[in-house]
Amino acid sequence: MTPAISLAEAQQRGRQLLGAVSDSAAVDADWLLAAATGQSAAKRRARPEQPITEAAWRRYQGLLQRRYRGEPVAYLLGRCGFMDFEVVVTPAVLIPRPETEHLVEAALEQPAARVLELGTGSGCIAMALARAWPHARIDATDRSAEALTVATQNAALLGVETLQLRLGDWYAPIGSARYDLIVANPPYIGPSEPEPDQGDARFEPRAALRADADGLAALQTIIDGAPAHLEHAGRLWVEHGHTQGAAVRARLAAARFEAIETRHDLAGHERVSGGQWNGGRHE
Repeated sequence: MTPAISLAEAQQRGRQLLGAVSDSAAVDADWLLAAATGQSAAKRRARPEQPITEAAWRRYQGLLQRRYRGEPVAYLLGRCGFMDFEVVVTPAVLIPRPETEHLVEAALEQPAARVLELGTGSGCIAMALARAWPHARIDATDRSAEALTVATQNAALLGVETLQLRLGDWYAPIGSARYDLIVANPPYIGPSEPEPDQGDARFEPRAALRADADGLAALQTIIDGAPAHLEHAGRLWVEHGHTQGAAVRARLAAARFEAIETRHDLAGHERVSGGQWNGGRHE
């Protein structure tokens, strides 16, 4: 390497390389340069002419090449922001997305003492609820032991002590337990839809993205199983695809949920739907 390469020039080269493959090339390069140098953006802006060290340059080049090949920045950094905190992420779990924050916001509208999250992945949803309700009992299930390892690490890093992580498929690990609130962001992309084979999603776990029955299979399982695990007036909230709102509402109605409603994401798409379980009293 040429010793005269400054931090500013290194960043510019990163932007140029990633410009061909990323819509957020400038931001990506900035994050990767921070990871390679250990210096914040503010510190680098204060001395942009400072030469980058040879070791940092090698790290940066390696990260840039991996990003150029498509690896998500969150996996390269090993962390991702969600709500007002960060979580550890690995290729064993989905990268938290802004749309999922709407699921948390809907869930928080009514206090709950006992909460169940299905398919917790990194644990970001459960962590957000635990931080908002420090006295609530929160259980979270996932069929992936690797995912639960990540969630356990996040619980420790965030100091969340009220969360019980359970290994198993959907409701299987919880027996006959009942809750005031059940939340889930299950796989909802259909087998023939292209999204998991494009962009960052290519590197994410397929089982957390795709579901049978046009993407509705997991949502159906969750809705059908919820009445056996909800207290009277308990609520179920699920995230779903932007074209699935009507189908999810129909399934909630068929399962005899009441007060069914849908929340929209920032793009105006239907993204989160839920209902209240009152014992299926409306025959």
